[in-house]
Amino acid sequence: MSKPVPVALGCEPVVGSLTSSRKRDYKVTNRLQEGKRPLYAVVFNFIDSCYFNVFATVGGNRVTVYQCLEGGVIAVLQSYVDEDKDESFYTVSWACNIDGTPYVVAGGFNGIIRVIDAGSEKIHKSFVGHGDSINEIRTQPLKPSLVVSASKDESVRLWNVHTGICILIFAGAGGHRNEVLSVDFHPSDIYRIASCGMDNTVKIWSMKEFWTYVEKSFTWTDLPSKFPTKYVQFPVSKNLFMLQIKIYYNCIQFQVFIASVHTNYVDCNRWLGDFILSKSVDNEIVLWEPKVKEQTPGEGVADILQKYPVPECDIWFIKFSCDFHYNAAAIGNREGKIFVWELQSSPPVLVARLSHAQSKSPIRQTAMSYDGSTILSCCEDGTIWRWDAVANSAT
Repeated sequence: MSKPVPVALGCEPVVGSLTSSRKRDYKVTNRLQEGKRPLYAVVFNFIDSCYFNVFATVGGNRVTVYQCLEGGVIAVLQSYVDEDKDESFYTVSWACNIDGTPYVVAGGFNGIIRVIDAGSEKIHKSFVGHGDSINEIRTQPLKPSLVVSASKDESVRLWNVHTGICILIFAGAGGHRNEVLSVDFHPSDIYRIASCGMDNTVKIWSMKEFWTYVEKSFTWTDLPSKFPTKYVQFPVSKNLFMLQIKIYYNCIQFQVFIASVHTNYVDCNRWLGDFILSKSVDNEIVLWEPKVKEQTPGEGVADILQKYPVPECDIWFIKFSCDFHYNAAAIGNREGKIFVWELQSSPPVLVARLSHAQSKSPIRQTAMSYDGSTILSCCEDGTIWRWDAVANSAT
């Protein structure tokens, strides 16, 4: 049995207190029963300031678009029902065409990505390529015609929603060895993404040397199937969570784990500047800094900075969300409670603990509005909850 690697004094991660600061109080202003099937994702539209109060949910074979109005009102704007009754959408993201037309992009059990034109309410494109279910779709904030998808087929794919082209496939020798559960674009470095999954790892990838293919995807006029899609086989850091230094002694290979952030499925990761927020089934979100070793490309260590506890969050496929400026993160748990953490403070500050007597079902995902004043949650029992900040709640 390997011994835990000691942490230098003064280098321990800072753990947040579960005593709420009540910096911001929230109250339930609405509860909708969308259907009987579980809702797996909810997301506000941060792509266009005209639609900041518009959000989408997915559950079963349905994608629904809503608008948050004053007084807690939630208005249904449109609904898309997939032709396949057996489809079960797990993820949804907002994107747009090069002319600014808003798209809703959804994927799930069938492995097909539907790009829905939110103006005409019709399918703009269907992306077929993944060999299994799609667990997450995210949009490039600097180029919102680009989306990236994470799949059970152990790959991540980059797509152009304007032309329907699969530009890059992140998989292969240095790729994930199990389902990819989450993926995210770096907020300012347009070339970088981070992905994580059931192999307990987070991998950081760079598109820099393939960027000409990204640019080519916008002007491609031939069939999408004829585009020279490229494989990216090696991430910037191959084994970031468990950096393996191989020591040979009497022909036996030992592994020394220099940095271990998670020891189980990693089902959600988000960039916070150059740092990464990630969560497993360990009842916490972890903030850490990836450090790539310059002298040994492909290897790196993780410097764990802070931990944000989330009690009763020990089942997988629970995803957290952040407001537009990443000031706060909201995450639900398996008991229907929500924890709101202030991100840019040390030690971490718990802004609020949200609970309601009728909210008992696992919360699969939350969505924070642009300024964090509204928090939505979608639940296993098919409900959507809306929480709004109480005016002058700061103490």
